[in-house]
Amino acid sequence: MRAPQPGGGRGWSPAALLVLAQLVPALLLLAFSASGADERYIILASTTSTDNSGFFGHILPLFQADTGIAVRVVARGTGQALRLARSGDADVVLVHDRESELAFVQEGWGVERREVMYNDFVLVGPSGDPAQIRGLSDAGQALRRIAEAGAAFVSRGDDSGTHKAERRLWAEAGLEPASAAGRYLEAGAGMGATLNIASAMDAYTLADRGTWLAFRNKGRLTILVEGGPALHNPYSVMLVNPRRHPPVKAEEGRALIGWMTSPRGRRAIADFRIGGVQLFHPVE
Repeated sequence: MRAPQPGGGRGWSPAALLVLAQLVPALLLLAFSASGADERYIILASTTSTDNSGFFGHILPLFQADTGIAVRVVARGTGQALRLARSGDADVVLVHDRESELAFVQEGWGVERREVMYNDFVLVGPSGDPAQIRGLSDAGQALRRIAEAGAAFVSRGDDSGTHKAERRLWAEAGLEPASAAGRYLEAGAGMGATLNIASAMDAYTLADRGTWLAFRNKGRLTILVEGGPALHNPYSVMLVNPRRHPPVKAEEGRALIGWMTSPRGRRAIADFRIGGVQLFHPVE
């Protein structure tokens, strides 16, 4: 079983979607180890945003064709992905929260951190826009209006990079969302599942642009606030420290990091598009 993907049916209730989103398979790593024992592969702990957007389906076959190394992705929120890496259950990490990444390296769990690409966050909500945030350039002002209007807001609530970014935006707006927003729901789910819930509720949410573009169940949701440095969303890749965890496949992991930051990898990142729109921009 895979984690919920964007574009689920609109007939699901928010409660049912929330339960479904939390059924992430606990035996995923066992399934990985049981298949293809002779295959040369690494385990990549990464975010649901890169997975839900279809990015890995585009880029990893190209990497495997060039190197012969398969990549098995465990898609979690940034916080969970880093915890997985700390336990030694991944070889490489690709996440998007600078503060958490730097702490991971400074504590000795990760090495060879490289900024690899970026996109941005967008505030989406019902096309009727009861909080009247459409076209604002200040995300903090938009969140204050959502709170003042008592409008529904769905948070990922999963310690992901998107959740951490959302919490920073609320803090910069001078608000505690659980008390400020009229209907604030923490989904505890990935980006696709959170968008499904927001679509079912006609609620506001913060999304990464990649998953939003890949998301098929938009309903009445639309982008209302975008642009500006506060919504910038950089991604970094790191090798799990083989000194902490000797089983880490350092050679293969370095091959992935080197490929993603090479001219060939940067072209592959830039070439990934949905409907002609580039989802991620490589760091030059």
